[in-house]
Amino acid sequence: MEREKNKLIKVILLTDFGRELDGFQARGELGTRIQKVVESGTVKVMAAFHIEEFKKQGGKIQVSGAIRNEKVVIDHIDEIVGNTGSRPDLSIVREVRVLTDPSLECVYELAPLIDPNIHSCGTVRPHGEKELRQPEKDFYIVGAKSYGRAPTFLMATGYEQVRSIVTALVGDMESAQKVELELPETGVCSLGASSTDSCCEPVQLKEASSDCCSPAKTEKAGSSSCCG
Repeated sequence: MEREKNKLIKVILLTDFGRELDGFQARGELGTRIQKVVESGTVKVMAAFHIEEFKKQGGKIQVSGAIRNEKVVIDHIDEIVGNTGSRPDLSIVREVRVLTDPSLECVYELAPLIDPNIHSCGTVRPHGEKELRQPEKDFYIVGAKSYGRAPTFLMATGYEQVRSIVTALVGDMESAQKVELELPETGVCSLGASSTDSCCEPVQLKEASSDCCSPAKTEKAGSSSCCG
């Protein structure tokens, strides 16, 4: 069992940054800055840390867990900040017929496309009125609320959601179904366990729509959503 003293700031890393591969320059630069801080030794990254137990340690905290099945105990922690994302307030829709995913609390049809437990590509297959449709007639949840707890929402996605829905509401279903959305690559992708032959390796989205999520690739990746 490895025992860690809290001489450095400890970080439990839940995601990654594409740095120079990120389609968003500012987001990529943030990843580069974080990498430099880690390399300087100011921050120690403990990736894939599975927490098993918390204990009081005087006025401090002790955390027990595992990294790659190896037991790790971190002593004398001052504070733990849980970056767990948002949780939507669904109380306002309790009196209408709405379907939400029980895990992500997002629009039901979006769940397999955006579930961060399955993939972290940061890109989502273009979707619109059809996927956002609810049992309640002419009722839709759009924007960040449509993603529930998933942290990968981008405003460009919301704009396209609204455009598709509005055209459907005015009767132009042909336009509503022609959803076109190109999101920038994050430069990062994983499907649970790392795979060198993942269909979620950085590719152009127009290629991904025809090949990345083909049945053969999807089966190989072990995911019904592949890279979305």
